Amino acid sequence: MKFYFKKYMLFVVALSLVSLPIELLVTQAYAQEGASKSKNIKKVSYQKNQARKDKLKASQLAWSEQRAKDLGEHYDGSSLPQLASDKVLVVSQNTGEIKYAKNSTIVSPIASITKLMTAMVVLDARQPFDEIIDISEQDVDTIKGTSSRLGLGTQLSRGDMFRLALMSSENRAAFSLARHYPGGRSAFVKAMNVKALALGLTNSNFAEPTGLMYQNTSTAEDLYKLVAASYQYPEIRNATTMPFYHLSIAGRANPVEFKNTNVLVRDGEWDIGLSKTGFINEAGRCLVMQTTMAGEPMIMIFLNADGTNKRTGDANRIRKWVEYNHAHELIANQGVVNKKVVHPKLVMSGQIYQN
Repeated sequence: MKFYFKKYMLFVVALSLVSLPIELLVTQAYAQEGASKSKNIKKVSYQKNQARKDKLKASQLAWSEQRAKDLGEHYDGSSLPQLASDKVLVVSQNTGEIKYAKNSTIVSPIASITKLMTAMVVLDARQPFDEIIDISEQDVDTIKGTSSRLGLGTQLSRGDMFRLALMSSENRAAFSLARHYPGGRSAFVKAMNVKALALGLTNSNFAEPTGLMYQNTSTAEDLYKLVAASYQYPEIRNATTMPFYHLSIAGRANPVEFKNTNVLVRDGEWDIGLSKTGFINEAGRCLVMQTTMAGEPMIMIFLNADGTNKRTGDANRIRKWVEYNHAHELIANQGVVNKKVVHPKLVMSGQIYQN
């Protein structure tokens, strides 16, 4: 019996010695399989992250390229500019010569370009700029529902309201200026249309002082006259060309910074004497400016572009085009090279403006 027991014990020991490496191998195999799965998961995760990064990079590159195209960065001025704005007019301020025209007699909404007329009516009334006026519920935009940093009860000088209405296109400021006009807003709007007729704006209409209503309409040719007239007021020139304006407002711990709605004014790379932007859905992106290009003062009107960069790009293209032609005219006149200058065929509906 003892003999068989010893043999049994030897068999058990031998079996345990044989099974031990197998268990270790199985455990090791499971560990390797787990490591492999983890490695694969990490690889897939890395590939997904890389794909997302590549997609984002491609998207950013496409956005950057589109932005450069919209801003006219690739255009060199050597060909007739293709403009995004639906209505355009560029005129020499000295001679009245049309440099570029596109749909310049078509009537369309003008958005906040309206505020140039608002500014002239305010100035013509000769009300004191240091008089304090306020923002009330009557000045809240119920037409488009736009917001404002001028809260109800805000009190500012008429001069500050005037500046904010122009450089930052503050609608509540414009409404307040009209409300504090002798006779109120209705009298103010009447004065706007009387002024329009006096300036020869025969295809223009003003329904309110901000431009929020699409019934504020004009043509590029009429707006040339409007800008030319507005340019005669130094207060309008100064207000519309302020890049930034810091203002202390009651209830605010720090001065509030208002910025010009025209990026070309903020960048400071242009010689701009007057500027106004505008936007409502019905009008598209609008821009009017008095600026000097190639040493010549000009008035530029751009209406109904479908993006802020595109209206800015139109201005850039016109500037490059004018400067390119001016440079090559000088070269041709000096006899250095006889290169043809690009002169588009322009159609004028009549005399636009006469000093």
